[in-house]
Amino acid sequence: MALRSEPTARQTRLATELRRLRLAAGLTSREAAALLGVGSAQISQIESALTGVSEKRLRLLASHYVCTDEQLISALAAMANDRTRGWWEEYRGLLPTSFMDVAELEHHATRRRDVEFLLIPGLLQTDDYARAIFSSRIPAIPAEQLELRVQHRMRRKAILERPTPVPYDAVIHEAALRIRVGDRAAARAQLRRVLEASEADHISLRVIPFDLDGFGGTWSTMMLADGADSRLDTAVRDAPHGVTFIDCEAQLGVFRALFRKVEAVALEPERSRDFIHALAKEL
Repeated sequence: MALRSEPTARQTRLATELRRLRLAAGLTSREAAALLGVGSAQISQIESALTGVSEKRLRLLASHYVCTDEQLISALAAMANDRTRGWWEEYRGLLPTSFMDVAELEHHATRRRDVEFLLIPGLLQTDDYARAIFSSRIPAIPAEQLELRVQHRMRRKAILERPTPVPYDAVIHEAALRIRVGDRAAARAQLRRVLEASEADHISLRVIPFDLDGFGGTWSTMMLADGADSRLDTAVRDAPHGVTFIDCEAQLGVFRALFRKVEAVALEPERSRDFIHALAKEL
């Protein structure tokens, strides 16, 4: 079987979890290979996501690693069996790999959470708003590339619109609602889009107003995607130098705690809708 030239973030996560299980069992890759009856190079390839692993071999490895957590094993087996080629594959080779990885992560998520202080979350953006954001990049993005990015962002909304949508929780600061990324008409349309989304049963949207007393805040944008097992959750940080996927449990614990903190101080969903309605009337 040919080795993968560019493993996806999901494939890499599976490989990382298998390596963690092996290390927790105190085994070397050579010892694990002997138990499986393969060469040590194959274990290295599996743990670097250069090659996949069958469910049968995955469960055999879990047995050798003395992992008895069936929920985790089943979640990893589902990842190993996954052959999904989603809509995002149409953009492979046309957009940075991170675009595909984020879309794939969201597709498989059991819940999505966002905290935004200066921009509307990507899943709630209109095409004009997204276009204005991408147009502001330095250096400038070529027109064709810009439109591909806008299209990709709009198609990510599929997780909120499919028959069984992904539950979504968003906490948005008033600053993000007030900053006019585009013109007045675009800003008004964007607020309408946020309000429409907030009416859905599977979407919880909360606003942090400027005049909230005692809010030191985290001032840290964050995106969380829950996995089939909490140990497979992922945090995503978007920075000028690129996207970072975080799966270390200690760091994930911090992100979860920060999300609970901002969610607790934000306005309740109904008050948040009233707040956004009032802002929209000002435009």
